[in-house]
Amino acid sequence: MDAFALYGLLALTTLPPLVPNSALLVTAGVLASEGHAYLPLILLVVAGSATLGDLLIYLVARRFGGPVRAWMLRRPRRRAMLEWTLGRIERYGLPFVIGVRFLPSGRIAGPLAAGVLRYPVRRYALGAAFAETTWATYSIGLGYLGSAAAGDPFFAAGVGVGVSCMVAAVGTAIQWTARRRSARVPGDGSGKGGNGPEGQEGTKGPRRRASRAAGALGRPSG
Repeated sequence: MDAFALYGLLALTTLPPLVPNSALLVTAGVLASEGHAYLPLILLVVAGSATLGDLLIYLVARRFGGPVRAWMLRRPRRRAMLEWTLGRIERYGLPFVIGVRFLPSGRIAGPLAAGVLRYPVRRYALGAAFAETTWATYSIGLGYLGSAAAGDPFFAAGVGVGVSCMVAAVGTAIQWTARRRSARVPGDGSGKGGNGPEGQEGTKGPRRRASRAAGALGRPSG
């Protein structure tokens, strides 16, 4: 494959969030290891294209929050995903903006939730760039290092795809566990301190976060 065609294909398959590209990224790493492509340029194209895709989703959700909310809330699964992601962005901020990229459907739910919530543009761009650079480095690096170490491009590609699937499985398990734990947390605001000053102070932060998340969903916070 021509090197320029490879770079173009990498950009086209990493810009949208729903195109399977793990095998292609590992193969690009193998080709770079064999001298058929320039590794830094591959990393730049992949990370840059993916970051641009994330920013486009974020900006659309930020600009058209109402229609995006209506679409996400139309089905229970999408609604649960949006509510869970909104709550985590409110609670953890930039670390979750970065981490959600590695969860199943996180590349869609993360930018949509951040846009609906009107998370600061610069902070979101920073988090997206860091997440996509990390993702591109390990995805392409699996093929590059595997081929360099084993000397067998097919073996390196197999290992790379296998590790990518394992990372996805771990992300799925983490997300499933976190959502189950969230479902068990009481939502009535009762807890240590009751209605006294200490209890009110202890729940002020969570209540504020819940209020903002509820506002982003277009509903009363309760």
